[in-house]
Amino acid sequence: MTLEPEPELREALLAAVPSLRAFAISLSGQVDRADDLVQDTLLRALSNLHRFEPGTNLNAWLFTILRNLFHSEYRKRRREVEDPDGSYAGRLKAQPEQGSHLDFEDFRSALSQLPSDQREALLLVGASGFSYEEAANICGCAVGTIKSRVNRARQRLALLLNVDDIDDLGPDSMTRAALQG
Repeated sequence: MTLEPEPELREALLAAVPSLRAFAISLSGQVDRADDLVQDTLLRALSNLHRFEPGTNLNAWLFTILRNLFHSEYRKRRREVEDPDGSYAGRLKAQPEQGSHLDFEDFRSALSQLPSDQREALLLVGASGFSYEEAANICGCAVGTIKSRVNRARQRLALLLNVDDIDDLGPDSMTRAALQG
């Protein structure tokens, strides 16, 4: 039997959903799967509210639950191979109609090429706004390890996306010229 959480805690749980969803999408790469992960995370959190220590970081606790659920399911599913060469999935993709969508797809592709520990650290610190200390607690490792993973992830992304300096970000030179004219 799950008890109804206090109103403040309920509000905090609901406020965490968008960040949890974004993190779940980045881990799983699938919106439907991510939504299931968030739902499972919230159900697990609600059934284990007695284990949450008031005054500690609720988001870090929820992210840890989500991360553990994802990795548990990954271990279970890694023997399942339905589309090993990605040819079926490749046929289901629709090409984006705008340049920003293409840039975002390039970024997602590059992000997916990072080792999972680097991607996870970068997403926790860079995208979800956790401090290095909070990310280290979520991942169960030292702060220096998180800093190293984030640094290596950023360097690798820059290499994969051919970003040499700040001018490589944003619109290309032709688009910039068109916007100025």
